Amino acid sequence: MRTERNLTRLDRVFARLDREPERPAHIDVPRMSRHRVALIAGGLAFYLAIVWLVVDTSWLVRLDWQVMFFRPYQQWAEIHWFVDYYVVLGQRGPTAVMVAAWLGWRSWRQHTLRPLLTLGAVLLLLNITVGAAKLGMGRLGPHYATTIGANEMGLGGDIFPSGHTANAVVTWGILAYLASTPRARRWLSAVSAVTSLGVGLATVYLGTHWLSDVILGWVAGLLVLLALPWCEPLIARTETAIFDLRDRWRTRRSAPAAVKPVEVPMPLKPRTPATQSEPAARSARAPAYLAPGPHTTRSERTPVTPVGPRRPPHPDRVARGTTSAARPLTGG
Repeated sequence: MRTERNLTRLDRVFARLDREPERPAHIDVPRMSRHRVALIAGGLAFYLAIVWLVVDTSWLVRLDWQVMFFRPYQQWAEIHWFVDYYVVLGQRGPTAVMVAAWLGWRSWRQHTLRPLLTLGAVLLLLNITVGAAKLGMGRLGPHYATTIGANEMGLGGDIFPSGHTANAVVTWGILAYLASTPRARRWLSAVSAVTSLGVGLATVYLGTHWLSDVILGWVAGLLVLLALPWCEPLIARTETAIFDLRDRWRTRRSAPAAVKPVEVPMPLKPRTPATQSEPAARSARAPAYLAPGPHTTRSERTPVTPVGPRRPPHPDRVARGTTSAARPLTGG
């Protein structure tokens, strides 16, 4: 009898992930080095400087207004259709789906959940930092500006820093961060930098962002990527917890189910032929409606009447079926 269980698709995926990783052994997880810490400190200082220049309504704000009045979408109207499509590379939904599909295939090939968990961590960090800055500063965009030359801060907007630009830096930069070889990391870094630069300029061309929004978006996305090694221990613990949960689940599924014991009825004692002692034992528990005492067969019973036998015994009576001696003749 076959006892093997048919594997589901999820079981096959986990079995694939259980194999030895194919990633080269010399590729290590990025660490938080002193060089990276210095870059984070410099980027944070530059971030605060941009915010201060906008809040103070300095030359950067005047440059924003000059670019807005230049109206690039009218100066180069022939490329408007291309820019409309190109700016999608900075939208969070489509880019997250495309990058997640690629990293999902990488997870399948490398037999690890780290690429997908890293993408989830970086998107969460991006939404928290950039989203909080957008809501906190509340700057209005060029299409909703109210006063010429003003910084439009604190008016309920949500465009500073540019979310398209920061998202392009992070989602395409994560491919370079997770590259398997140094050469692939260099090429992917260049591609992600050009892509995010083009997305930022596309938003300025369309008039949906100020130039300072784009500059701050580049810095915000770069800071998220630089700080990602701090999340690596949490990513590793999460991956271990997921695999431990998977192992417990598979063990629970493969364990045999407890079988409830079935009560087997006791075999009945076969009846034996009646013996001489059986009537006496049966008479002890005879029902009340039966006459007490042993019962005899009809042939063994003596016919009786209320006053006695019908035919009282006679010494000269001979039993039926026996031959009797010849009677003596009387009269000599």
